[in-house]
Amino acid sequence: MNISSMVRTVGVVALLIAAGASAESFPNKPFRILVPFSAGSATDILARLIGPRMLEHWGEQVIVDNRPSAAGVIAGEIVAKAAPDGYTLLLSSSAFAGSAALGMKLPYDSIKDFAGISQIVATAQVVVVAPSLGVKTLKELIALAKNNPGKIKFASSGIGSGTHYSGELFRLAAGIDAVHVPYRGTPEGLNDTIAGRVEYYIAPVLPTIPLIKSERLLALATSGTERMAMLPDVPTIAEAALPGFVYDGWFGVFAPAKTPRTIINSLAKEIARIMALAEVKERIASLGAVVKTSTPAEFDKLVRSEIAKRAEVFGAPKRRGDETSR
Repeated sequence: MNISSMVRTVGVVALLIAAGASAESFPNKPFRILVPFSAGSATDILARLIGPRMLEHWGEQVIVDNRPSAAGVIAGEIVAKAAPDGYTLLLSSSAFAGSAALGMKLPYDSIKDFAGISQIVATAQVVVVAPSLGVKTLKELIALAKNNPGKIKFASSGIGSGTHYSGELFRLAAGIDAVHVPYRGTPEGLNDTIAGRVEYYIAPVLPTIPLIKSERLLALATSGTERMAMLPDVPTIAEAALPGFVYDGWFGVFAPAKTPRTIINSLAKEIARIMALAEVKERIASLGAVVKTSTPAEFDKLVRSEIAKRAEVFGAPKRRGDETSR
């Protein structure tokens, strides 16, 4: 073996030893959870449920860092390029799969540059309108859209987001020509729906329930297979107008791709512990969602599957061009 080869070998061994030592002492410094949407969004709510409980158990500070941007690219790039040591994490929605499905030019590879840790929540969405719109049922909303082709607008929390995907699914299933208006996050989309600047929003349940209860928004239907316990009088989309329609969104946690498997497994175990806590499950249920965790391998498989499904829907014939992001 020549000197150059020996140097490379020693370097590799040193890195492996360092990685092993790091994994054995994990955790030993603060965490940073990147959230690709605004404060008050579903992802933000979930991150702030998890962070304090990680601190209580592991004794390390958890910083929630909101980086709202189109398709969550800013937060994703930060995590993809972070040191793979388990301290910089991404908590994202199915928007993570959507941005990849759209074929967008991203500063990272959505599959190769990330390691899934765990799914954490599954949630249906809810079709909401402002009471001032004057529609009382989903069939009335569809009729309004069909009578005004290209004029009715629907909000989403960003291009490629789960709400963009469900909005396109609904548009195709209902056979309507509605215009997609992407926002920087859920709160902005909800505000403009209340104000009547967009006609409807198939919105995440977690931040929307309080607005429904205060009657600032009217719920027309939910997207899951069954009615929600929190909204027992609101029919599913399948019941209300479109038999067979189902959409369940998801949220999960990612790390940089080269994070040691022992650290990934430690994080997955900690997240499963947190999500199994009675107070966490009750809080999630109170917001119309359900806790659903997974192994890292199961979550990676889900993400790959979701990218493929979304690519089919986003590739379907479009209505007249989307408006620019708000």
